[in-house]
Amino acid sequence: MDSKDIIETFEGSIIQHGSYNDRIYLIKLAPEASSITPRNLIDLARNNNYSKIFAKVPECHSDIFSAAGFEAEARIPAFHAGKMTAVLMGFYLNAERAEEPDYGKMDEILKIAIEKQSIKSKCHLNNDFTLRICTEADAASMTNIYKTIFQSYPFPIHETTYILETMKNHVDYFGVEVNGRLVAVSSAEMDKQSSNAEMTDFATLPEWRGNGFAQCLLLQMEKAMKNKGIKTTYTIARAMSAGMNVTFSKTGYRFGGRLKNNTNISGNIESMNVWYKYLIG
Repeated sequence: MDSKDIIETFEGSIIQHGSYNDRIYLIKLAPEASSITPRNLIDLARNNNYSKIFAKVPECHSDIFSAAGFEAEARIPAFHAGKMTAVLMGFYLNAERAEEPDYGKMDEILKIAIEKQSIKSKCHLNNDFTLRICTEADAASMTNIYKTIFQSYPFPIHETTYILETMKNHVDYFGVEVNGRLVAVSSAEMDKQSSNAEMTDFATLPEWRGNGFAQCLLLQMEKAMKNKGIKTTYTIARAMSAGMNVTFSKTGYRFGGRLKNNTNISGNIESMNVWYKYLIG
């Protein structure tokens, strides 16, 4: 298996694809995309023997994907500039990729998470911990944390060069520090043009779990994004991770749907839950 998938331009759109996630991910559809783009993506997937296409498209373009056989799996309202809904769609090139043998367990986790929405999230860090934005000097420590936590990941966060490159461009990284050492990290990946941000890459070293770091990081990230004028935040969380789904639900995020067998994370292709929140109405 390749160590990572590639990100490139396809007919003016931005896609990620490769055998690592065994899929094509349409990250951003070109405004001038033609009606044959979905079929061309399917051809690309067949030529490379991928088993899924995952497309994130503005609702106004979703009909051309539906006509090509794509199915809506999740929705994020107010995704584009606080107005247009994003439809997250899946196309499966084999039946096995669309099967979810653990769907009962995933539904149970989701039910638990939604029941927690009435509990207001708070951050309780004692004076031993410092919550801060990460800098370029933290890149090596961050990659070490990600290597410890994730056997595999859909994007190359195990590489210091990737952390540095994204930090300079469109990603703000956050961390919890104790005695001068980072022990937990997360990131906010911004699409400033569309005024949204993905809250992602949460990782806490095993010996420091149970301190509520993810909740504290998320609340801090929201403040930072709101200050930058970001209107909508969202996450794509592992459907089998009760902790992360509860974290987002308690922080006021709404469930947007589940992406079946979507992402290579921690050594397996996993289904992912979509959660979203409006920061600025």
